Amino acid sequence: MYDSENIFAKIIRGEIPCDKVYEDDKVLAFNDISPAAAKHVLVIPKGDYISFDDFAANADGAEVSNFFAKVKQIANDIGLSGSGYRLITNHGSDASQTVPHFHVHILGGQALGGLIPGDANVR
Repeated sequence: MYDSENIFAKIIRGEIPCDKVYEDDKVLAFNDISPAAAKHVLVIPKGDYISFDDFAANADGAEVSNFFAKVKQIANDIGLSGSGYRLITNHGSDASQTVPHFHVHILGGQALGGLIPGDANVR
């Protein structure tokens, strides 16, 4: 069940401020308060989705398509399309999902190395 008191729900409602990068009626993007790269933006749908699984199962095709088109647009708008970027979304405790609201991390602005810390061969 969706927790409407999670931090992202509060950010969407304007109860907690954020360093906004993009917003429309369906999507909000903002700079991460603890960046893991030179550029680190979180992109969230404004709907009540707990995780990627929830979003993929319950959002309609137009919403899913629009969301990922906005992720691409935001990556381009913040200057990452040329040099490259990484998208990360976590689902569940084993993946270290800490906020129960579906979100995508856009990371870039520097060489990011391998997918798993310490393993430059994993690509």
